Amino acid sequence: MYDLIIIGAGPAGMTAGIYAARREMKALIIGRETGGQMVWASEIANFPGFKNIGSFDLIERMRDQVTALGVEIRTDEVRKIEKNEDDTFMLATEKEKFTARTVIVAMGLSPRRLAIPGEEEFAGKGVSYCANCDGPLFRGKTVAVVGGGNAALDAAEVLSKIAAKVYLVHRREEFRAFAALVDKIRAAENIELVLSSEMKEIAGGQRVGKIKVHDNKTDADREIKVDGVFVEIGRIASTDLVAGLAERNERNQIVADEKCRTKTPGLFAAGDVTAVPYKQITIACGQATIAALAAYEYLQLKEGKTAGAAIIHVH
Repeated sequence: MYDLIIIGAGPAGMTAGIYAARREMKALIIGRETGGQMVWASEIANFPGFKNIGSFDLIERMRDQVTALGVEIRTDEVRKIEKNEDDTFMLATEKEKFTARTVIVAMGLSPRRLAIPGEEEFAGKGVSYCANCDGPLFRGKTVAVVGGGNAALDAAEVLSKIAAKVYLVHRREEFRAFAALVDKIRAAENIELVLSSEMKEIAGGQRVGKIKVHDNKTDADREIKVDGVFVEIGRIASTDLVAGLAERNERNQIVADEKCRTKTPGLFAAGDVTAVPYKQITIACGQATIAALAAYEYLQLKEGKTAGAAIIHVH
């Protein structure tokens, strides 16, 4: 029996683990990948205390801190969660079952798919959703990046230092990214912009070999030979896991109150998976702090210990 199980091992999940440990709660973190969405970034430039820090450096520091406090991190995926009759929760992965008195959902967002022919077929065979993870596999090769936001341009910039050629495919003429990043992309000699265009198909043999792109201005199709495709068109909330336990908005993001509580007592949510309007590491960490302290308060009040109300002042 755990006092708290945290679903998600990103910055929100690990921060929740740190604060749970500080309140001497028996806590477990279960996540598909330590670091969460941070693994998709090359550098973090807006985290207090660091002018610039590599994403994996920050992940390692967070992981070391939380595990040093005695919180276990398991690389796995929670497939089912139920509320038991005794007011505890049952969580199941493919091979194991766990019981917890409280749960924090902090599993972030998942990559949005293109939903075009070849995408699923070539997933892991040239199609990737993480330039920082898979970029080194394409050293000296030709790749395409799909998208027009900060994530897509950051991926193109990272890949331009690894690949021989990068095609940046965007369905609009203008980008939605930061101006400084756009300028850097436009100045890169080995990045070719394929604007007002949509990717229609990914093809190849055993691995990705080419893409078919449709030009929305000329209504013409174009085939481009590439060795890899990096999809960076946004993230979605995959929250069907808690569909019956938490209220969700039109984007399937979890609705939580000022203490990160959901409609089910004992179930909390924090980070990008919630309906918070801004998706930032610092916001995720702040929410996770609230969620962990609120979970502790919930258990204290259930045990009739009103001292739980004072935890807001803990540093």
